[in-house]
Amino acid sequence: MIVGQAPGAAEFEAGTPFAGRSGVVLREWLARAGIDETHIPYRSAITKCFPGKNPRGDGDRRPSPAEIALCAPWLDRELDVVRPRVLVLLGRLAIDRFWGAAPLHEAVGRMRRENGRVLIPLPHPSGASRWLNDPSNRGLLDRALRHLRRHAGAVV
Repeated sequence: MIVGQAPGAAEFEAGTPFAGRSGVVLREWLARAGIDETHIPYRSAITKCFPGKNPRGDGDRRPSPAEIALCAPWLDRELDVVRPRVLVLLGRLAIDRFWGAAPLHEAVGRMRRENGRVLIPLPHPSGASRWLNDPSNRGLLDRALRHLRRHAGAVV
């Protein structure tokens, strides 16, 4: 199961997760991990509604703590129903929720088991994320994708 931040404008219009630019990058990462994205039937997000554009004009607005709290029961129920063995955590909000607050360079590239699930943090694939501009961070992404490759059969 893949957990992202929130639907963007493209996802809102298409009615499907990761339909926009982030989805293109995500599909490239999944392919590098040996995963055909059509074999991942369940994708979700920390919040369920498009939060709107960032007032500064650079991407989408980050969901507020209140929006995150309002949507938490929905995500909890999804986890109860889907019972994923692997959670792919895309970006800060998903990492904070399941991994705990940690700088991206301390989470991405690592893997851990918790509550019967494998957690694999990845940076958010949006163009707004500048994290991958640092070459050492690209190495962490490569390591994370190797973890994902090892657990590819369990991603649902």
